[in-house]
Amino acid sequence: MAHAHKLEIFRGLLKFKSNTQKIWGVLILLSIVTAIEVGLGIVKPSWGEIHVIGMKLLNWIFIILTIVKAYYITWDFMHMRDETKGLRRAVIWTGVFLICYLIFILLQEGGYIEGVYSSGFIKRDF
Repeated sequence: MAHAHKLEIFRGLLKFKSNTQKIWGVLILLSIVTAIEVGLGIVKPSWGEIHVIGMKLLNWIFIILTIVKAYYITWDFMHMRDETKGLRRAVIWTGVFLICYLIFILLQEGGYIEGVYSSGFIKRDF
């Protein structure tokens, strides 16, 4: 019942000859992304201070690079690419829903706490 793994990344743009080569290739890709993150964190360029959608551009870059790394770890090392479309969607949509829910809760509670600090009284008592 064993089947061969797909030996390519970037939707077939980069092909490898063996699983060992592919593991090293993905490791190098993830290391490059991590080096970029660390370099930007150390240097903190001035253009990263620009505010985009309520957050610094540098923070958005960190979030995007982290999502890229999480995608490749899941896709290659956890063999998500070999699973059925239904399972892939179930995993992705569950994560998307939970992240949206987390953002809603953080914004709701953050707005409440900011209101308490700025006005000095409690609107709702839980």
